[in-house]
Parts: sequence; C-alpha cells; structure tokens
Amino acid sequence: MLPAIAAQARGAVALAAGEAGAALTALRRAWRAWEEIQAPYEAARARALIGVACRALGDADAASLELEAAREAFAALGALPDVARLDDLAGGADTRSSLTARELEVLRLVAAGQTNKAIAAELVLSERTIDRHVSNTFAKLGVSSRAAATAHAYEHGLV
Repeated sequence: MLPAIAAQARGAVALAAGEAGAALTALRRAWRAWEEIQAPYEAARARALIGVACRALGDADAASLELEAAREAFAALGALPDVARLDDLAGGADTRSSLTARELEVLRLVAAGQTNKAIAAELVLSERTIDRHVSNTFAKLGVSSRAAATAHAYEHGLV
C-alpha cells in the first residue's frame, strides 16, 4: 500500500506544480498498485487524477476515458460525492462562480504553498477564519487535500 500512496502523492504534487507529464507517470504507477491490492476507491481516485493530467497535456480523448472510468468506479461503490465532483469536472462547471472572493483569494494562497497561519497573517484574519475558508473551499471543490485543491485551481485557471 505504501508504494501506491507514495506514487499517488508524487503524482498529485507534480500535477499541482504544472508538471503533467511527470504526474501522469506517477499516477499510472499508483493506479496499477491500487488495482493490484484490490483497492477500488483509491484506484478510482488515481484514475480521476490521471484524467486531469491527460487533460492538462491536451489529450482530451484519454482524459475523457479516464474520467469516465473513474466515475463508473465511484458510482459502483456508491461514492456519490465523487461522482458529482467528476460530473462537474467533465462538464467544465464554473468553479470560480461558486467560490466567494475571499475563498478564491485563500485558494490562491494555498496553491502558492502557504500555511493557514501564513495566510492569516497576510490577510490580517484569524487562523480560525482561514481554517473555515479552507474547509468551505475544499467542500465546494469536492477535494480533501491542499494538493488536490491546488491541482483543481491550476486545472480550472483559478491561479
């Protein structure tokens, strides 16, 4: 399991850094590892990221196939929030309009690698307020990590 986790993390970080080619290699390795240990949810998460990487590389056909495969896996598992997130991603939903101006500002700082404490200091807000903005942003984007939020922000031109 550790090689799969490590490969997926490397892929997500590379994707967030705009290195889609490197991300694709690591994410495919992660997907194969998740498949080998029969972890369908994690395999679907890896395939969703593979789809995003393919899209970033300009391969719309491969992106569509990967995102649809991930969506079908999530649907079979009953992971409805993940299905909805992929439907939004595939449909090109306008994320910018669902975020408040402050959430968008916080997302940009998260994508720049700043901690909540640093963001709070920069925006002259409490760390608790920044925690709330980050949580709300993650919920609206359908992501659960800073790396995934960063990848989403770059994918949708929010940064």
